[in-house]
Amino acid sequence: MMLRINSYHTKRMAFGIAVLFLASCKSVGPDYARPVVEVPSQYSEADAANDAKNELMRQWWTRYQDAKLNELVELTLKNNTNIALAVARIEEADASMREVGASLFPQIDLTAGATRNKVTEAGANPVFGKPTRNDFTFGLRTSYEIDFWGKIKRAKESAAANALALRDGKETVELSLIGLVANNYLQLRGLDAQIAVTKENQVSSLEALHLNQRRLTGGVASALEVSQAEVSVSNLDAQLIELNRLRALTLHQLAVLTGVLDLKLETADIRALPLPPTPPTGLPSALLESRPDIRQAEQVLIAENANIGIAKAALYPSINLTGSLGAESLALGDILKSGALIWTLGLGLDLPIFDSGKRQSRVEQATARQKQALAQYQTAIQNAFREVNDALVTRRLDAEREQALVQSEASAKNALAVAENRYKSGYSAYLEVLDAQRVHNDASLAAVQAKQATFLATVELFKVLGGDWKSEPPAALTPVN
Repeated sequence: MMLRINSYHTKRMAFGIAVLFLASCKSVGPDYARPVVEVPSQYSEADAANDAKNELMRQWWTRYQDAKLNELVELTLKNNTNIALAVARIEEADASMREVGASLFPQIDLTAGATRNKVTEAGANPVFGKPTRNDFTFGLRTSYEIDFWGKIKRAKESAAANALALRDGKETVELSLIGLVANNYLQLRGLDAQIAVTKENQVSSLEALHLNQRRLTGGVASALEVSQAEVSVSNLDAQLIELNRLRALTLHQLAVLTGVLDLKLETADIRALPLPPTPPTGLPSALLESRPDIRQAEQVLIAENANIGIAKAALYPSINLTGSLGAESLALGDILKSGALIWTLGLGLDLPIFDSGKRQSRVEQATARQKQALAQYQTAIQNAFREVNDALVTRRLDAEREQALVQSEASAKNALAVAENRYKSGYSAYLEVLDAQRVHNDASLAAVQAKQATFLATVELFKVLGGDWKSEPPAALTPVN
């Protein structure tokens, strides 16, 4: 349909459209304000730290000063399919955000057409002269929904928040994967140390077996003592086989994480690695903001808050502006002449009158989802606060446990030496040596496992801190003294 209006009407319509544009600056729905979540100003276990000068950078795994671990992390960040999936989701969200943003601007389409038709010469309304005609059209067409109530702005706000949430989600995936790589790598090095300890104990056990065999030949030892020594050797052989199996499984897990399925790693000893520094005394709980999962929860809350505005905007009239400018003629050569000019300008209003409460129920649904997101955000902060306290106390007590077990290993080693000397001197039976060997084997393995647990506790601490304890207090977290 083509509408012809004079210049006076055109000016009035243009003025009205300008007023609508100015009015569209205000969006319905609540503006986002960060919720106040009350938490203590410091972690309750932060006094366990003792080095206030250390500030960990983003690449926290480099604190272990292990080139192979650094290489494995880089391979994971490059090859892991979970990260590739997160990146693809971010790209999709970015494209969706651009699509929503494009709705803030008019859409302009080019139209062109050429038709040839013949009308009847014998019907009820015959046409005489030239029943066969050509019709050529060319022009531009536009349509635009005026964002009078800020619906599109709220949609863009929601899309932007969702895109940021996915970016934070990617960081969460990366942090989790790096933590898995570090955990598996340190477990592998712990198993290497346990294998080395077992081999050392095997040497001692074989020497005892050979001694008993010589003593049996000389008539000093009994066949029972030889058999007992053989049992000890066999048990250590079985222990070594199991440790090698666990090492292979751990290596396979690292291969999947790094994307290098034929991954091979030479043996190394976890006892040679430096222990990363502890956080400074009085670690502030404001560091919770550095955790990507908490940032992600807040972006989800922002998106749901904006969705309330989108739902509320549906309660109000929608205003659409349409227009076209072009030319139409019977002959192609006349299409650029002034007489061929055609144009239309229209303004449409869509006002909801009665829908049995359907639109209002959508507002209530959006409000309920915003409340859910708020609860999830608060829960994320509370859980993070607990996780950091757990990690701090675990890091401190595992280190203390390690020292106790190191002392236990030293005592067990001395006891074994005394038992072997007593047996060689004839003051005790070989059963005493066997018992000392068992205790020493258990103590040496426990000391290595404690060292491994201490290292794993540092990995967990880095993870729950978001990989960085150098941060400014966020406005969202209000300390309670």
